[in-house]
Amino acid sequence: MLNVEVLGAGCKKCNQVEQQAVAALEALAEEDPSLEATIQHVTDYGEIMKYPIMFTPALVVNGQVVCAGRIPMVDEVTGWLREALDGAGEER
Repeated sequence: MLNVEVLGAGCKKCNQVEQQAVAALEALAEEDPSLEATIQHVTDYGEIMKYPIMFTPALVVNGQVVCAGRIPMVDEVTGWLREALDGAGEER
């Protein structure tokens, strides 16, 4: 199970990060149709401040900040999601 959060006020860059995350999730879902994932865009400043980031937009995968202050490429996001899936498999 993947829990993806995009942190940011909803500006153009934040929305681009969300689009990249959705594209990466779609690519992974094509490889594994049983993939379970949620994606949430967090815009509440109080919630965003719970994470150790200095700049938005930020991308959080399963509670871990993987990127902040820039728009990652889809391939990067896909890699982070794969790492999170591999880590979850090891914990089982």
